[in-house]
Amino acid sequence: MNWTLEVVPVPVTDLERAKEFYADRVGFTVDLDNEVAPGVRIIQLTPPGSRCSIAMLSGMPEAPGAGSMAPGSLHGLQLCVTDIEAARAELVDRHVPVSAIRHVGATGWEDGRGDTWNSFMTFADPDGNTWVVQEAPSELSER
Repeated sequence: MNWTLEVVPVPVTDLERAKEFYADRVGFTVDLDNEVAPGVRIIQLTPPGSRCSIAMLSGMPEAPGAGSMAPGSLHGLQLCVTDIEAARAELVDRHVPVSAIRHVGATGWEDGRGDTWNSFMTFADPDGNTWVVQEAPSELSER
């Protein structure tokens, strides 16, 4: 049996502001923006090339045992790109505050690109949910 990660909830305070950030500024595709029941709205967006989406919800009853997350409490979700410099330039062009490209070196985090799988940058949404972007090789054989 396959277990696939398909949707990650992202806690936000303002659905419209978050939708604008993720769709217009970061470049995610809006898959769904519906009121699925009276007072229950779901916005689902997917990063280009990904099978896993994010969902932002309002009015949704809490699933038993799931607990709730405060807006801005989601940290370290990771996206992978094959060209981190191009991805950073795109985010900058879209006015997303993004960190410099860094890598893990002998003394901890160091400026600039690293070797394969070792180039990162970060950004946050308007609520403070944080994302890590990592450069991954374009060929799976490089894993």
